[in-house]
Amino acid sequence: MSWELISTWLSRHLRSRYVLSLEADLERLRAENRALVNSLLGTAGFPPISMDEDARRGGVAMTAVRRRTWTQIARERELAAGKGAGEK
Repeated sequence: MSWELISTWLSRHLRSRYVLSLEADLERLRAENRALVNSLLGTAGFPPISMDEDARRGGVAMTAVRRRTWTQIARERELAAGKGAGEK
């Protein structure tokens, strides 16, 4: 066996429950943070951030989106409010 395989095996089997729980919490917090950032980006009119394996290695993969003006956003909100009031 090579030294890397032995060290990987040792690190995997000798970790304490505390370290494993910290790592699980870290992944959960990263997911929550990503959701919050995507929520803020959606509110601002930007596309959400895709966290693929490629994005983790370097850049963030974002799709192109057409930005809307405030008048377009206001018109859509007005139409949505009108549709919601007509259904009641």
